Amino acid sequence: MLALAWPLALTNLSQIALVLTDTFFLGQLGELPLAAATLGGNLYFIALALPMGLAFSAAAMLAQERGRVRHHMREMRRTFRQAAWLIVPLFAVLGTLLWNTGTLLRLAGQDPALAEAAQHYNRALLWGLPFVYGFLLLRGFLAALQRPGPALCVALAAVLLNALLVWLLVGGGFGLPSLGAFGAGLSSAIANLAMFLSLALWIRLDRRLSRFKLAGRFWRTDWRRMQEIVLIGLPIAGSMLMEIGIFSATALVMGWISPRAVAAHAVALQIASACFMIPMGIGQAATARVGLAAGASDARGAWRAGWTAIGMAAGFMAVTALLLLTLSEQIAALFLAPELAETRQLAASLLVIAGIFQLADGVQAVAAGALRGLKDTRLPLLFAALGYWGLALPVGLGLGFPAGFGPQGVWVGLACGLAIVAVMMTLRWQNLAQRGGFRARRLAPLPRA
Repeated sequence: MLALAWPLALTNLSQIALVLTDTFFLGQLGELPLAAATLGGNLYFIALALPMGLAFSAAAMLAQERGRVRHHMREMRRTFRQAAWLIVPLFAVLGTLLWNTGTLLRLAGQDPALAEAAQHYNRALLWGLPFVYGFLLLRGFLAALQRPGPALCVALAAVLLNALLVWLLVGGGFGLPSLGAFGAGLSSAIANLAMFLSLALWIRLDRRLSRFKLAGRFWRTDWRRMQEIVLIGLPIAGSMLMEIGIFSATALVMGWISPRAVAAHAVALQIASACFMIPMGIGQAATARVGLAAGASDARGAWRAGWTAIGMAAGFMAVTALLLLTLSEQIAALFLAPELAETRQLAASLLVIAGIFQLADGVQAVAAGALRGLKDTRLPLLFAALGYWGLALPVGLGLGFPAGFGPQGVWVGLACGLAIVAVMMTLRWQNLAQRGGFRARRLAPLPRA
């Protein structure tokens, strides 16, 4: 599990490093550019939930097909091809929404100047969305083969490329004029394009990987397989949308308070998101390992894989919780200019609360990943809806406004919601993962095209 998880986790961490780089440079320009990129980025990640859900669905199917061994190359190629075709309708809809970011934010009650700046950011960033989806599909294919190394190498190189581009386009390197939030979005879009092209070229040139001929007969359709991807992927996307959406809604709530609250929220959220990338990678490894065992009808192997992943995530997040609780002020100071002392103090207080919910956040992510390996996605969607929107948001709003705790109260609500989701996800996995207790329908092979 560790051999598969650590490259996936570092790949996730490198992807969030793209956003952290943007946050660092924009934080030196002031509160408005940082707040604009935060609000625009939140809408972008909401839009990204659907492509990510479909990509994770394809990854689970690829893992089970690999586990069945027989005819796995043909089956994996068909699944990859149908998943890739889905980007066409996805981008048509999601690209249109992101292009009109300013209108959406103004309808949500945000400051017009802030909404306009966020729109500039997203109009550059959205062009990288198809390539993020393509990269996720290729990474899922490699995870099913238990070869995550190429995706990690490509992602690390993209971090360096993005840092150079942000320094040039935002930081004014070599005396160039700063493009502000637009430059940060453009840098990330170019980095995402480079990641996809590099990984696709790597697979094409690798003798063992190129045998799968992922682009072979790309024009052929398999509607039943595409339907399978969508039926499994929509609940995954819904669960991710619930989680991403609650943090995005929190950013909007911060916008009702002040730009300072949005900037502090941005810093705390990016740090918490960076920590979350590790259990997310462990969860992706759990999806692959559980899926491989399920495809081979190995109930005991699936049981071991899931619980191993949950234990690993709990141990790591306990360490990050300790760091956030003890070094919150120093971490906040890294991302905000010295003259923003009040914003630094607020960000540090939010990081302390983030430290409190680290363990719950990690466990729920990995339990969800293990359940995806069994293609169990519908109940986790209901858990996410109840925990995030039925509990976290109402409690956060109540503590933030009527109780008068402000931004800190909103984040306490998030901590409560994450704790409830973690408990429900773990109990669901425990119920399905009893030794020998998998129902036959969950281990049945996918319908043949």
